[in-house]
Amino acid sequence: QVQLVESGGGLVEPGGSLRLSCLASERRFSVYAMGWYRQAPGNERELVEAMGGGSTKYADSVKGRFTISRDMNKNTVYLQMNSLKPEDTAVYYCNGDLSFAAVTSEGAGRFWGQGTQVTVSS
Repeated sequence: QVQLVESGGGLVEPGGSLRLSCLASERRFSVYAMGWYRQAPGNERELVEAMGGGSTKYADSVKGRFTISRDMNKNTVYLQMNSLKPEDTAVYYCNGDLSFAAVTSEGAGRFWGQGTQVTVSS
């Protein structure tokens, strides 16, 4: 069982930046595809950005503003969020699985973090 622990959420003003981190317990972290999902109240969960096997996928709404990356030495995946907007307000979840197809599927990958709240407001 892979455990994922997010951190880095908080309150930020519109136009500001945050970096989310997700620490994975899996020692074979490098073989996992990883992604970030978000869910706002009253909305369905949506894929924000994912990476794995040389592929990346992102939501059109975050294009040019958010960037996913990973540090294999630290077993950590990041989501750098710039130019934040009020509509980015949501709980953000780290997600992982052995295939990119799984992480980006409608059902998402098997492993989830507990979520971290991001609030964009003045």
